[in-house]
Amino acid sequence: MKYSIVIILVFSIMSCQPKHDIPISIDLHSHWQYKSLNDSIWSSAKVPGNVHSDLLDHKRIEHPFISNNEDSLQWISDTDWEYKSTFDVDKETLDKNHIELNFKGLDTYASVFLNDSLILKTDNAFRAFSVDVKSALKPQNDLRIVFERSSISEEQEKAKLNYQLPEGNRIFTRKAQFQYGWDWGPKLNTSGIWRPVTLETWNELKLNHVFIKLDELNDISANLSMHLDIKNTSEAPLQYDVYINNKLHKSFENIRADSTTDFNIKIENPKRWWPHNLGDPYLYDFKVVVRDNKRILDSISAKKGLRTIDLITKKDSIGESFYFKINGIPVYMKGANYIPQNSMQNKVTDAHYEKLLDDVVDANMNMLRVWGGGIYENDMFYNLCDEKGILIWQDFMFACAMYPGDNDFLDNVQQEAIQNVKRLRNHASIALWCGNNENSEGWHRWGWQNDKSDEEKDQIWNNYLKVFDSILPNTVNKLTNTDYWESSPRYGRGNLKYKTEGDAHDWWVWHDAYPFEHLEENVPRFMSEFGFQSFPSYEAIRYSNQSDSLEITSEAFKNHQKHVRGFELIDEYMQRDFPVPNTVEDYVYVSQLLQAYGITKGIEAHRRAKPYNMGTLYWQLNDCWPAVSWSSIDYFGNWKALHYQAKKAFENVLVSNTIENDTLKTFVINDYSGSFYDMLSIKVLDFNGRIIKTYSKGLDIKPNSSTLMHTIALNTLDITKNEVVIVSEFSDTHSYFYLVKPKDLKLLKASIERTITKTNKGFQITLQSTTLQKNVFLYTKEKGHFSDNYFDLLPNKIIVIEFETNCKAIDDLKIKTLNHLIE
Repeated sequence: MKYSIVIILVFSIMSCQPKHDIPISIDLHSHWQYKSLNDSIWSSAKVPGNVHSDLLDHKRIEHPFISNNEDSLQWISDTDWEYKSTFDVDKETLDKNHIELNFKGLDTYASVFLNDSLILKTDNAFRAFSVDVKSALKPQNDLRIVFERSSISEEQEKAKLNYQLPEGNRIFTRKAQFQYGWDWGPKLNTSGIWRPVTLETWNELKLNHVFIKLDELNDISANLSMHLDIKNTSEAPLQYDVYINNKLHKSFENIRADSTTDFNIKIENPKRWWPHNLGDPYLYDFKVVVRDNKRILDSISAKKGLRTIDLITKKDSIGESFYFKINGIPVYMKGANYIPQNSMQNKVTDAHYEKLLDDVVDANMNMLRVWGGGIYENDMFYNLCDEKGILIWQDFMFACAMYPGDNDFLDNVQQEAIQNVKRLRNHASIALWCGNNENSEGWHRWGWQNDKSDEEKDQIWNNYLKVFDSILPNTVNKLTNTDYWESSPRYGRGNLKYKTEGDAHDWWVWHDAYPFEHLEENVPRFMSEFGFQSFPSYEAIRYSNQSDSLEITSEAFKNHQKHVRGFELIDEYMQRDFPVPNTVEDYVYVSQLLQAYGITKGIEAHRRAKPYNMGTLYWQLNDCWPAVSWSSIDYFGNWKALHYQAKKAFENVLVSNTIENDTLKTFVINDYSGSFYDMLSIKVLDFNGRIIKTYSKGLDIKPNSSTLMHTIALNTLDITKNEVVIVSEFSDTHSYFYLVKPKDLKLLKASIERTITKTNKGFQITLQSTTLQKNVFLYTKEKGHFSDNYFDLLPNKIIVIEFETNCKAIDDLKIKTLNHLIE
């Protein structure tokens, strides 16, 4: 059992120091055991955790991420499970006036017994529950939690309806929807104590939460209102000391116990919080200390970034805008969709959060969308996004379904929304709350209404409106000053308005097998989802198969492709645009080039269309297990080709080329809020490095703009289109553009000279070749990260790559290029 004082404040030691009476929080994470309800043998358990990870730790199941083991583990979800622990409480704790047992997350249908008395029943994994246990607590205590399989409640709720709701029984249970299986993840419907359990004690006062609301922000001052959620039985006047950055800012004295705990704070010459690509994500440290005379009763701290964020949706001549203003400036959003990092959430460590979000910043992303079929993430995730300057589009946890509308369900959703909005509302990173993922599109476009009567359709849609047009927006509006968006996307891709109003999910590419060029010809106002699959790293494939050889056609590995047409679509697109290799190793490599080729084609088209389009978030950033998926970073944290190439496509200043009517058009995109001058250089090179044509001009770049800067009529050039590369350079950025598809390039074969030098952080790799080398891929079995990969190496140019690793040697370093795959 771990004891932790909530806040320890050190003051000068005086001869007569008052005794502080602050709340104490005790983590109840030790001595846990688990078993199936009908079993008699107990085994040790980890809390926070879940039953799948506990079974795995005791080697009672094979790892669900290996081979097709997932299929043989479905009995776990059909079983009731029981957890128990014992904990001691000393007399000082028992004598406290108030004692609460807090459960931050129970997944999902749990009955909690303290000393054999039922004290709580839960039905929502996204809610925290607190129970007053003052009268039930003893010096020695038995805590027991029984988790009932979710199918029991789901079948009971389903039987109450005279029609069937899409999509399956998951809609009746408030837990992570992806655990029921998705087209990128396994079916691992787990249960257990997935978030902390604590015992909290206090006598007179406890601060539950502080909300720091920004009322006004300008260069001169920031006006804030501070609201304290407080439990107080003290009758004495209290003093509230507000510290900012560890300095006493203001004291509020003689505050009566029954009076308001709202205070106004003013900061002179405030520092603004910015997304990392535009400025410093500065955070203020706030702390409130509550005193009864000189006696400290409690304190609470919060970090707060001062910024304004507004979603601008205004009618215009084309349709309706969709963009974000940060501190009064329109900001182009660049990023991806985020899913849970592991199907067993307890396996996600702080180090995982740190690395993944560093990878987001490194790839020049300024926004992530937390998708609605996962979880409201841990505090660590949002804290790091605040610190690193990453904006968050936050979905409520509803995805791809229609949900019930009975009073119990609505009350449950209401409390879920209140708790999570309150928990997250101080975070500077939260840019938007969105009601759901694709529920509205599904209802209007996916055939969900086909077998329903008019009365049933009215009832289902009215229940939708109760949640997403009433409960959720009202909760967000009441508790925050953050904008709310009903459903993503606003219109399905079958509605022509998907390009002119709101946000869009464009799945014509992939699901409908449209060519990648579709993304260039159909640009929406804000692209919040689009994507394409690729195979993961060699490491992930070997792990899935538990074999050193690469195998992608085995039944074991096929289980890691959850889209019914996934393999077929990858192959179909590859045949269109790339050479189709004969070996597995090459096929996996080209699949990643294919994904990067298509998605960056879309990203650049979106950015060229600025300000008509003001955001591009591809699907998806990460994986929850080793899989063939749409991710740009695989389960083991390896960057795919897409992540490397998205990093270039997301640079604040981008040179982007496109061909229209046999004319090469060169755009310069500037995401900075300032203007600047620099030289644009365009060279037409053959693959041996011979310069065929050059262009050069000075450019004045406007702030926050995309501008067509140069055109070349290709029919005026004496070239063979599949034998040249267009090299555009401006400021510190460059673009290598080709006039034909990769499969049609007449690449030459030549060796790549390399030298490897040991450094403090790993190795420095210097590369050079006499001909253009397309999509140079460096790989080794040693764990590490290449500073760049899947890049084009210009002829007779030297490029230096850093490989950050802890290994002592990389003797197995290999190089693969597209040159060697083209006949």
